[in-house]
Parts: sequence; C-alpha cells; structure tokens
Amino acid sequence: MTSGPKQIERTGARWMMLASFLLAVVSFATPALSQGAAPMSQSPAAQSAANPSTQPPGENNQGGYADPMSGFNEPMFTFNLKLDDWVLRPVASGYATITPQPVRESVDRFFDNVRVIPRFANNLLQLKLAEAGGEVARFGINTTIGLVGFFDPADELFGLKKHPNDFGLTIRYYDIPTGPYLMLPFFGPSTIGDTVGLAADGAMDPISYFVPLWVAFTVATGEGAVEAVNYRSLHLNQFEEADRYAIDLYGAVQDAYLQTRDHDVKKLHEERW
Repeated sequence: MTSGPKQIERTGARWMMLASFLLAVVSFATPALSQGAAPMSQSPAAQSAANPSTQPPGENNQGGYADPMSGFNEPMFTFNLKLDDWVLRPVASGYATITPQPVRESVDRFFDNVRVIPRFANNLLQLKLAEAGGEVARFGINTTIGLVGFFDPADELFGLKKHPNDFGLTIRYYDIPTGPYLMLPFFGPSTIGDTVGLAADGAMDPISYFVPLWVAFTVATGEGAVEAVNYRSLHLNQFEEADRYAIDLYGAVQDAYLQTRDHDVKKLHEERW
C-alpha cells in the first residue's frame, strides 16, 4: 500500500496537467474569439477576414481555395459564431455602454504594447534589424512616456511605426508551406502553419517562465478576457457588416484570411530598411 500516496500524487499531477491545458485553452480562447470567425481580432489578417471589403486590392481569388478539412472547419466556424453571438458580443456591448471610447482605445494600445516580444523576435528572425530595433524603441518610449502603453508617443512624437509580425508570417517568409486552411475553435481562421506559429508566439510570453504556473494561467486568462471584450467593444458592427454583404460567409472569411496572409508576407518581402 506504500504506492497509494504516490499513485494519488501521479493522478493529481495528471489532473493538474489536464487542468493547466484547459486553462491554457481558455486563456487563449477569449482573445482568440477576437481573432476568429467573428471579426474581432487585432490581427490584420483576421480583421480583413471579418470584413471582406478591406481585402487587399487586386488579389481576389476567383477560383477559391482547397479546403480538405471543411468537415471540421465548417462546424467550428458555426461554433465560433455562436460563442460570439451568445457571450462575447453581449458582454462587449455592455462594456462599451459604460466605458468611453478613448479609454477603450487606450486599453487596446496597452495590450498591443505588452505583446512586443513576438513582433521583435519575428522581425529579428526575418533579419529585419531596423524593424526589430524599432519595436524595442517603441516599447521603451510607450512604456515610460506613454504610461505603460496607454498612449503611443513613439508614433505621435517620434514617428516610430509598429511593424506587425508573427511566427506564421516568418514561416511564409521563408517559403515553408503552411498546410491547409484550418478553423480553430476559439482562435478562428488559421492554417496548420499559422497554428504552429500561434503556439510559438505564445511561448514567447515571459510571464510563464518567472512565476508559478497557476499565476501565469490566471494572469493570461484575465488578460485574454479583458482584451477580447475590449477589442470587440471597439468593433461591434464589423461582423454584422460582413454578414450582411457576404453570400457565403464561411467562404468570405476563408478567402479574406488567406489573401491577407499572402498580402502581408508580400509586404514583408518588399519592405526596405
């Protein structure tokens, strides 16, 4: 019977791992709603996916995209829409009612400021040294003069623009195939390669390396929830506009997402520094 406590300990550890995984999913889930099928993301790709009218000009895909995972993607798309309809949008609407827009815009800038590491790292991985350095400078200025990022004096006073980047774009930048289109529950439109990139960017969050796991998950969950609600509150009508004009909303989101990712990586290749 001496193995009893050890068995209990191992079982507890497994449940802790499972709980941690679920918490991780939840922590990403809420912000992911803003990147998902619903047009709530801060990601330019997902924003365009949600609003086909913002597709890059001249890149309309008349032939459509192969979608070998449509049997999984379409139900997940519906799932994401329902989550938005039933949870996120009502909460965001209430939040928008009591919070002035300038405050919500400042909160949006704050979250953007704290996510400097993936932008810096991926610009560096693409040997875009000026852009990577610019991200560091922006973070330093906005964290100090800009009051931890609630304001953006780096752009307004010094003309330092943000250089969005992520690991999914890094994969594309080096012409590595990203695989088929994939609609993630909570996270929204993606590809196999972009999903790998999402995990890589998430692993760059330094908090989880310096605090206990439960603290990191608690912080990530709270941060994700606030960010998703705040962003959705700033774009309450975006999805409805896309839904109104798109005959095939699923296809419109897919096309816009993939076109935008292609457009973004072309811009990265054309950038000069």
